[in-house]
Amino acid sequence: MRNKNDELSSGKRRRKNKWINGGIILLFIVLIGSVIWIGTNGWSMKKAVDSIQNESEPTADFQEIDEPADSDSTDMTGRSEENTSPSDVPSEELLRETDEPLIEEDPKEEEVREEESGGEAVPPSNPTGYIKGQKLPKEPKLIKGVLLANKQYPLPEDYAPGESEEAREAFDELAASAVTSGINLQAFSTYRSYDYQVTLYNRYVERDGQEAADRYSARPGYSEHQTGLAFDIGEVNHEKHWASNSFGDTEAAKWLAANAHQYGFILRYPEGKEDKTGYMHESWHYRYVGKDKAEQIFKRNITLEEYLGVR
Repeated sequence: MRNKNDELSSGKRRRKNKWINGGIILLFIVLIGSVIWIGTNGWSMKKAVDSIQNESEPTADFQEIDEPADSDSTDMTGRSEENTSPSDVPSEELLRETDEPLIEEDPKEEEVREEESGGEAVPPSNPTGYIKGQKLPKEPKLIKGVLLANKQYPLPEDYAPGESEEAREAFDELAASAVTSGINLQAFSTYRSYDYQVTLYNRYVERDGQEAADRYSARPGYSEHQTGLAFDIGEVNHEKHWASNSFGDTEAAKWLAANAHQYGFILRYPEGKEDKTGYMHESWHYRYVGKDKAEQIFKRNITLEEYLGVR
């Protein structure tokens, strides 16, 4: 027979083994549950991470657009400098033209232009430079009833109308009105013949060089003074300001700028419009175009070239 101590030891071992086995089973169950949970949730987490990554990554199209060009080898359009010909690059004149608001023309006005040009559409103009090899025409150019003389539209060499009587009468009215404001105006230079312009232009070229002279003096045949409609205006007893930039700061010049259009005159070469007229600003140079046209040009704050649709 087993003694009592053996029975007690045997009972303790059984209880111990029972707890161990139970613990192993419980641990096994926990491990299996963990594997199942990790497998299920891990797949969901992977899908979530992949989804976030796919949303945050730029597409191939975006990368191609956003990628900066190599500044050393390409211009602003992305074209290689080596493969860009001069004709591919917009000229400075074209860039200026596109930054300016386009002036829509009345179709009826376009018909008038064609009629006045002998049935042929008036070609687009670039008044900032002379046309190389251009010969003087046989007839002066009329557009919208306006006689035009600039670097693109010259006058015949023998065109010699003298000072316009209509323009002189308008100036006399203008000067009389200025007197009431205490300003005594005088037209110190109006009509100039072709031959006189030859002498004047050559003198300026000899003094300042042709490039500089072309900014403020017209070549023979291209001078607006030859039309008899251009009036250089100054103030009596203030001759030091005649044909000078300083005239623009005088009260006489300010009065002229504000009132000349009422008598049919426009400031022919406004400040900041050299790219339109071809000449630097001249605060003293006025051109007679008639009251209606002068009013329109003044109110729209444009040049004669813009009004006539030539640039």
